Amino acid sequence: MAGHSKFKNIMHRKGAQDKKRSAQFSKLSREITVAAKMGMPDPDMNPRLRLAVNAAKAQSMPKDNIQRAIDKAAQAGGDDYEEVRYEGYGPGGVALIVEALTDNRNRTATNVRTAFSKNGGNLGSEGSVSHGFERLGLIEYPASAGSEDKVLEAAMEAGADDIESSEDGHTIWTAADALHEVSAALEKSLGEAETVKLAWKPNITVEMDESGAGTLVKLVDALDDDDDVQTVWGNYEISDEIMEKLG
Repeated sequence: MAGHSKFKNIMHRKGAQDKKRSAQFSKLSREITVAAKMGMPDPDMNPRLRLAVNAAKAQSMPKDNIQRAIDKAAQAGGDDYEEVRYEGYGPGGVALIVEALTDNRNRTATNVRTAFSKNGGNLGSEGSVSHGFERLGLIEYPASAGSEDKVLEAAMEAGADDIESSEDGHTIWTAADALHEVSAALEKSLGEAETVKLAWKPNITVEMDESGAGTLVKLVDALDDDDDVQTVWGNYEISDEIMEKLG
């Protein structure tokens, strides 16, 4: 388990899938509402909203739920969310970036700080770890999207910067400001992606042993369980063998 995929893999590893799915829909809905409120309520006219809607579709979120989240942005007196980023260190000196959407900064900061302190981590100041990451666009396709050569050719034609393929699927990286354009081009040749979002890609990674990995997984789980937390990024690598043992 490595890089960008860690959050998804930890999420899938956890047990109560129905509860997890409901929580994920809630996070996706919040992002859709915020994106719609910040721009036009039409995904074709609002790149951020289009990315949010695509992410929701990739998780099989019902169309009615998506539309309700868009409509909620126009309602008077609705919740006012703001984007907040937290940075800190986990077990073994792993760098973590936590992205949240919150209507109460004090509550979220307290919850994030508690998750770090109870699970072998330390919350740092903004900028304390993000210098070790690049802000990039991330697009993920399943292995069924095509061969490595096919996806590579499509990614190059779409203007992507890098591609990583494995038996699990294809990961495509773009410049942050090119994400909407590249994802739209790829959709025409490969269909809808599983993931389309802005990401924090680490410049270097830390290989975790079994002990450190166990504590780290608990920390990421604790952060993920917070309703305000949207995504957790880190610079760690956990082998498949260790993940199976932790399963």
